[in-house]
Amino acid sequence: MLRAVLKKEGAFSAVSRRYLSIHEYRSAELLRKYGIGTPRGAVAFSPEEAVEHARDLSVGTVVLKAQALTGGRGKGHFLESGLQGGVKLVPSSDTAQIEQLARGMLGNHLVTKQSGPAGKFVSGVYVAEKVDALKESYLSIILDRQTRSPVIVCSSEGGVNIEETAEKNPSAIKKVHIDTQRGMSPLQANAIAAALGFSPEVQSAAADTVQRLYKIFMSTDATQIEINPLSEVKLPGPDAPHTVMCMDAKFGFDDNAAFRQEEIFSWRDLAQEDPDEVKAKSYDLNFVKLKGNIGCLVNGAGLAMATMDVIKLNGGDPANFLDCGGGATPETIKKAFELILSNERVDAIFVNIFGGIVRCDHIALGLVNAAKELGVKVPIIARLQGTNLAEGKEIIRKSGIKIHSFAELDPAAKKAVELAHAHA
Repeated sequence: MLRAVLKKEGAFSAVSRRYLSIHEYRSAELLRKYGIGTPRGAVAFSPEEAVEHARDLSVGTVVLKAQALTGGRGKGHFLESGLQGGVKLVPSSDTAQIEQLARGMLGNHLVTKQSGPAGKFVSGVYVAEKVDALKESYLSIILDRQTRSPVIVCSSEGGVNIEETAEKNPSAIKKVHIDTQRGMSPLQANAIAAALGFSPEVQSAAADTVQRLYKIFMSTDATQIEINPLSEVKLPGPDAPHTVMCMDAKFGFDDNAAFRQEEIFSWRDLAQEDPDEVKAKSYDLNFVKLKGNIGCLVNGAGLAMATMDVIKLNGGDPANFLDCGGGATPETIKKAFELILSNERVDAIFVNIFGGIVRCDHIALGLVNAAKELGVKVPIIARLQGTNLAEGKEIIRKSGIKIHSFAELDPAAKKAVELAHAHA
């Protein structure tokens, strides 16, 4: 959501979808590892465990937060239990209510403005101490593709929808680009701390927190860190000082960095992801479901995007993004067909392959085998070019399978749209 707002303002170009999100309790764990203050808490995977964690915190009030990878949890609702709201304040002594609320969250699907009607599965409940904030601000770090650098976005108006702030009061949002070669300077950290609107007493602590967050961003291959709210709080005790705490955090990490961020990627919760997309990753296929009716199987992300554009230009609507990459084999082509056909809305399959690393004859063999073994009943349109093209065409010709073969992209896309409309 933040990316969309900032892109609209001209701050960002398109951002890759390939990133890992982690649960709030994992975010808090990571923040503490880098010496950043957060409310104390622990995750519960059963109602009884939620009660135990609330008791261990020894505070007057606890916050129960449904652990689902979606924003707007507080205003959401649960499909199965009917419970309203995924964030609840409860007296720590009210064990019956804690158990009841945890039961209404765990194993249910939380529906929010961001989740879609199916909701997101709640795999845990984060039980945290309630900390009263004196001042709530907003801070995030994200990649700016235009300047090829991280940018820190901050506002003194935190704890609210940042998109609304950008719309109604854009001057309240400040942006600071960071040179990755030089790193964040103390001057930049202090300027950001001042923009957060905290009292002078915590300016130094705020600047230190900003620097630590930037360190996390750079050392963990993060693509996004969003703290909302970043708060000024008063520690317990009559003479206790004020400090700065990250009250809620959202992290995103580059999927391509999984090999060097093993601990973070071990936190991946597959229950939060589309099962077909999880299956695709196991076969090294990049697959994203869309809302159209023309299945797409392409090699190369750029060509896949161009293919979807040409389908749209011809009046059609792609059902998916699917990049089979450079290591496609007849077996992975079959798996790709299975993924495409798992969508009942698909009325045609458009295959667009530029043979280089991937040979056209391998693709053709995969197409023919998949069509036969899966009993494909929707039209197949294939545009093949490149290595072993003649051999690929011959395999298709001898197969007896009705595959509409093309040499050029535009007429192939036009035919795919025409056949999809006819089959619908």
